[in-house]
Amino acid sequence: MAAVREKAPDGRYGQSRSADEQADRKLKIIGSVLGVLFLLMIGWFGYDYVSGTKVSGEVIKFEVASDSAVKVHLEVRKDAEAHGYCTLRSQAEDGEEVGRADFRFDQNTGRIDKVVTLRTKARGTSAELLGCHSD
Repeated sequence: MAAVREKAPDGRYGQSRSADEQADRKLKIIGSVLGVLFLLMIGWFGYDYVSGTKVSGEVIKFEVASDSAVKVHLEVRKDAEAHGYCTLRSQAEDGEEVGRADFRFDQNTGRIDKVVTLRTKARGTSAELLGCHSD
């Protein structure tokens, strides 16, 4: 009489997974999905930072006009339809900030060359562009 086997032969139909192996597999899948989402988020922030900058400027030169004013030649590059402002500041010889102002640029052109006057509370010895921003 032949013996009847109740269990399938090992390796023939795959292995049954233990509870630890199933938990490990789920954690690996969850970690992979979260990793991909994190990389997508970082990519989105980078793209938004690069493409979101619509206004940029540069101080070409400046001249101390008096003890209470500095004339600044500012060049602004922007999208033609973009509106925004640039922030300038002036410092005294000892490094104290003596003037700060925002200058708006609403013209519908891509490049603006303009000389602006920055009022100061004392003699300014520098002119610095802090940044340009779109509305």
